[in-house]
Amino acid sequence: MLLKAVFLSAALALPAAAQDVADMAPRAGWSVTPTAKSFDDLVAATRGAAGAGKLAVVTMAGPTGAAASRGIEIPGNRVIGLYNNDFAVRVLRLSTPAMIEAPIRVYVTENADGTATLSYKLPSEVLAPYIADAPALAEVAAELDLAFAAVALAATR
Repeated sequence: MLLKAVFLSAALALPAAAQDVADMAPRAGWSVTPTAKSFDDLVAATRGAAGAGKLAVVTMAGPTGAAASRGIEIPGNRVIGLYNNDFAVRVLRLSTPAMIEAPIRVYVTENADGTATLSYKLPSEVLAPYIADAPALAEVAAELDLAFAAVALAATR
């Protein structure tokens, strides 16, 4: 039994080979836009397009670099949080619990063919669970839908 545990621990500590990850596919409540851009180009374009929706990049995270430093190769993968203080103040005035959703994120993924896709859950879907208690939040969510659509359009052209 001890030998099995030692073997399993050693096997799990070894770097993994390149992993296949499925391309993003359309899904209900999401915007999914495949592009001809490379992963790095789409990340840069998305960051640069935040202003098109009067938003700012407030967070960025992704496992690709950290995985590579561990000897694990995965396709490009970056989550970019977008928001602005006007939306934050308005949402907070309407629903303290809804602020847990800020910033709202877009997701840049590298496709198997080397191109990249920009995806995000529609802000109206993200905020939907809070609207029953704060109906005016629906107006803010609709504005955020438009803002994120503007970012996506600018980034994916």
